[in-house]
Amino acid sequence: MELAWVLGTPLFGAIVLAVLGARRSAAELNVVISLATLIAAAALVLRIIGHGSMTVAHEQFFVDPFNVFLIALTALIGFTTAVFSRPYMRIEQDHGRLNTHRLRLYHSMYQLFMAAMLVALSTNNMGLLWVAMEAATLSTVLLVSLYRTRASIEAAWKYFILCGVGIALALFGTILLYFAAERLLGGEGMKALLWTHLNAVKGQLDPTVIGLAFVFLLVGYGTKVGLAPLHNWLPDAHAEGPTPVSAVLSGLLLNVAMYAVVRCKILAAGAMHSALPGRMLMAFGLLSTVLAAFLLWRQRDIKRLFGYSSIEHMGIITFAFGMGGPLANFAALLHMTVHSLTKSAIFFAAGHASQIAGTQRIDGIRGLLAVSPTVGWGLMLGSLAILGMPPFGVFTSEYMVLITAMRDHPWATPFLLVALAVAFAAIFLKVQPMVFGETDAQRLPHPPALVPVFVHLSIVLMLGLYMPPALAQWYRLAASLIG
Repeated sequence: MELAWVLGTPLFGAIVLAVLGARRSAAELNVVISLATLIAAAALVLRIIGHGSMTVAHEQFFVDPFNVFLIALTALIGFTTAVFSRPYMRIEQDHGRLNTHRLRLYHSMYQLFMAAMLVALSTNNMGLLWVAMEAATLSTVLLVSLYRTRASIEAAWKYFILCGVGIALALFGTILLYFAAERLLGGEGMKALLWTHLNAVKGQLDPTVIGLAFVFLLVGYGTKVGLAPLHNWLPDAHAEGPTPVSAVLSGLLLNVAMYAVVRCKILAAGAMHSALPGRMLMAFGLLSTVLAAFLLWRQRDIKRLFGYSSIEHMGIITFAFGMGGPLANFAALLHMTVHSLTKSAIFFAAGHASQIAGTQRIDGIRGLLAVSPTVGWGLMLGSLAILGMPPFGVFTSEYMVLITAMRDHPWATPFLLVALAVAFAAIFLKVQPMVFGETDAQRLPHPPALVPVFVHLSIVLMLGLYMPPALAQWYRLAASLIG
């Protein structure tokens, strides 16, 4: 019942907002629907804590401690982003960048995107997972192109083409997965694509076919993760879409695509009896981390800057999952959490900073502390958090990844350290003038409320200072399921 509410609420909300999304009260309705989804997700978490795992709807949906924490995180960020978008999108409308018809499209597609993400996380069917990822792609293409400028349409087209090719490769990988499983589960029809069935017989699957399927699945879903060299869509989509869309792309979509990659890696490692799938993840992760860190220096747009930062951090997560083992998986899950919360908070602050300055160019944003202290502190604290400064939780997760790499793969440690140092210098040197630089602008009489920013950063700070034992046990259990 809880899962039905989690999936049904945003889907129902998309239909309602497709009709009522042009009204002035649509923003409040979007917040209420997102809150209802969050409450349903919290109830689902409580049920999983009590029962361990469950399958519902004729085994087409499956929830365990691994994906339920991502469902909860998705619902939380979906709610806080809806709260943030309420004043933000109204300012955009007042500035003439949006009209009521585009707001209707935004609100309905936002809830459709949330529904697609939640289906992808909770489905037990690898085919339905592909369908949900494709639905997420189509809905976010419309969101990225919302402003209908030349740049936004170009970014949406690039996003559609690159992710469309990626998702087509993932479809071929899914077909190969079915081909390998059908020999063992042929008498059970489409149940050959159920992840629980595949996981139970993964040791008997044809390693050659599964290995080939994993290559296509990794490249396909890895495109959605933003792994290099298939990352080119991500900075453009972040820069040209509305800021709430940037927040959910970095905070939600990348995590869900990473979840799909990890599920596929579990099957491939079990079928091939080899560390090759893990090594492939490590290679893509390390390449993405190093490349993104150096590309940060070339950015002149604040949202593109943090878009490349997302590529860097997803590379760290991919590398950690590639190493495998309890500590590395624990670190990867923690980093998924703190990165999502921190990066969405940064985009909230950066969005208001861009509105205040009237530009997204870094050299056009100056003296935020003097103009709007809440925005200035939100951007500065968020930047320090994402750079891994203690005592924020990003420091904890990155430290765990580094010590695991030093112990098991010392050759990779210098690359990680150099990438982290380069990224730290690039972001800090670009953010510092935006926050503390001199400006002639007057202080805003009514500064924007940034409650979601400080809520997110407070959670990240708490995870760095003290992790509740129950939450730590939850992470350990989820890490053990990954292998």
